[in-house]
Amino acid sequence: MFRWLVGVVLIVMLVGAALYVVAGRGAPPRVTIDKPDRFVGQSGSLEVTAEAPGGRFTALTIALEQNGRRTALFTLLGNQAARITPIDRDRVHISRPFGKQNVPELQPGNARIVVTATRKSFLNLRTLTSRTTKEVQVKLEPPRLALVSTHHYVNHGGSEMVVYRATPADVRSGVRVGDVEYPGFPAAVGAGADGALKAAFFALLHDQDLNVPIVVFAQDEAGNQSKVSFVDNVFEKPFRRSRIELDDKFLQRVVPEILEHAPELNLTPAAAASTDLLSSFLKINGQLRQLIADTIAKIAANTSPLRLWTGPFVQLGNSQVEASFADHRTYFYKGQEVDQQIHLGFDLAVTRSVAVVAANAGKVLHASWLGIYGNCVMIDHGMGVASLYGHLSSFDVRVGDSVMRGQTIGRSGMTGLAGGDHLHFTMLVSGHAVNPVEWWDPHWVQDRIERKLQEAGATTSTGGQ
Repeated sequence: MFRWLVGVVLIVMLVGAALYVVAGRGAPPRVTIDKPDRFVGQSGSLEVTAEAPGGRFTALTIALEQNGRRTALFTLLGNQAARITPIDRDRVHISRPFGKQNVPELQPGNARIVVTATRKSFLNLRTLTSRTTKEVQVKLEPPRLALVSTHHYVNHGGSEMVVYRATPADVRSGVRVGDVEYPGFPAAVGAGADGALKAAFFALLHDQDLNVPIVVFAQDEAGNQSKVSFVDNVFEKPFRRSRIELDDKFLQRVVPEILEHAPELNLTPAAAASTDLLSSFLKINGQLRQLIADTIAKIAANTSPLRLWTGPFVQLGNSQVEASFADHRTYFYKGQEVDQQIHLGFDLAVTRSVAVVAANAGKVLHASWLGIYGNCVMIDHGMGVASLYGHLSSFDVRVGDSVMRGQTIGRSGMTGLAGGDHLHFTMLVSGHAVNPVEWWDPHWVQDRIERKLQEAGATTSTGGQ
């Protein structure tokens, strides 16, 4: 009997030891410190993702270690699960404000974020612990920002330029108009150039409020930011309204061709022919128009940091203006209003298949079909400035070509969403359409651009003509 009891005890001990060993082989919680990335500033966020079976943690702590001190940032015990946000069955997410404003103990220099997470193992026999750390750099001094140029006036739908100095020289900077950002570029080039001197072209877009905040900003990797208001005045510019009559002949001509080049609409020309052409046109005029605007912005982002042009831009010679910038168009079909859109450019007509020339020196970014604009050329003029030429019948340039002001780039036509032979021309600033009239005006170019650069001692141009 005694031997039997000893055997049972030994078996129980062996089973217990085996379970203890197995429990120890369980996976501890997995932790990822998502934010901050590398830098911590005056304000920011701390984001941690932790994973454990069923999201069951016995403890989860987050602490800051710096200069021999340890500061608790977050503490979670097993009965406080409501304080964390579940992602799914096994994962939770912790998000907290994190910066000098929220953690006064932060000091400039190196620091470490430490996350410790524990959970119970199989049958709660053991506690499994993981410890994750991330080294960060604390930067609390905001960049320095100083205006250099003077006299800044903005027309509604128009452009402007500002020259400023931002230090350190590699800090991200530019102009912010509401929620739209325009990057700054080096205003001085060459040996010994002042790297802190920047120039930024920006715009007050046609659909933005006249009172929208406009500031020069500089922001470092830690999110510390300086900003300065600088615009002297904003001028309202009335935009025209026009009425566009649609007929079946026009729809039959333009809709099938555009759909051949627009797979993103999921509507083939054959399908369109078997349905209502007007419905297809409305998709082109609305959905495709917006998609192409996004595409234009992406293409225009491939800009040179140098100014590739000098002097005013040129309008298509001897052209008649058929439509202006930001015209509000109302479309009618068989007497009924069917759509409204904004026309972001100038329609210029001369004669059929007239030579279209580059408005100024630059590099060809695009020379192929582009949605509602049909055969289209886009030219980068550097520092975020570009020009667009739509509805062409043919091309005389290719992507990558350098062009001079007045060089023929193609012939006018009626490809895309065009009612007749003409050139659709617009200027772009950081991918946003702006009124070309200013860029055609020698006085505006001299006063708003050349004067400011000369007064700042900047040399941004490569001297293209």
